[in-house]
Amino acid sequence: MNTAESLAARFHEHRGLLHSIAHRMLGSRAEAEDAVQETWLKLSRTDASQIDNLAAWLTTVTGRVCLDLLRSRSARREDPAGEDLPEPAPAAAPAPDTDPEHQAVLSDTVGTALMVVLDTLSPAERLAFVLHDMFALPFEEIAPVVERSPAATRQLASRARRRVRGGGADGRTDLARRREVVAAFLAAARGGDFEALLRVLAPDVVVRPDTAARLAGVPAETRGARAVASQAITFARLAEQARPALVRGLPGFVSLKDGRPYAALAFTVHEDRITGFDVLYEPELLAGLA
Repeated sequence: MNTAESLAARFHEHRGLLHSIAHRMLGSRAEAEDAVQETWLKLSRTDASQIDNLAAWLTTVTGRVCLDLLRSRSARREDPAGEDLPEPAPAAAPAPDTDPEHQAVLSDTVGTALMVVLDTLSPAERLAFVLHDMFALPFEEIAPVVERSPAATRQLASRARRRVRGGGADGRTDLARRREVVAAFLAAARGGDFEALLRVLAPDVVVRPDTAARLAGVPAETRGARAVASQAITFARLAEQARPALVRGLPGFVSLKDGRPYAALAFTVHEDRITGFDVLYEPELLAGLA
């Protein structure tokens, strides 16, 4: 086996783990594959004999590629290419001493609800949380990727962890309370009560429509409580014929027209405030809710 074949074989040994990391970061299998391929191209142009720990090098490079993609996406206000997030499934958190390949398998069982919450994090927060909490990388290795000190990187992960716990897939115990917050939002939107909407919206709340919703006229993205409250009143028709529902594992509601779903909203709630929600017009999702 020549040097190039040997390097390709060594890369292939880590490909599954890299794809899992990229998928958790980007939320799209297609973009994850592109990120892994970019990592391979970078490796093929590097003198591998100078790499002491190939697994750590590959993970770092994949993290940087994903971070660049997330930052670019945020700048363009874009969603992932395609809606191919995994179906919700119960998942146990990986133990700190679990080997990385096993952690990759466990991470692929994380449901859509967690992926929705991850989308509310900044790119650096998301990377710190995914690499540390889901793949057990030490902060010393993550810090250079996000260009921060290990202590600052630890704070990024801690902040992300609080957001995830407030609106993630494991928040069943406070589901009833989160549903109450969503119900308050729904009532305020129906009544055109701007001040009541502000009371249930976090200051940095963000609204993300899917592609079908954007084509139907929903703005690409809205940030901030006052802007979101104004939009909620403008689109109050979504609340007129609405029914409570769990949407992608999150509390939300389904808007009906002639008795059929035509839109769904999925809410992330933290400390009795709505921190974000998705406006979903995607036909297959609505058919499932029907």
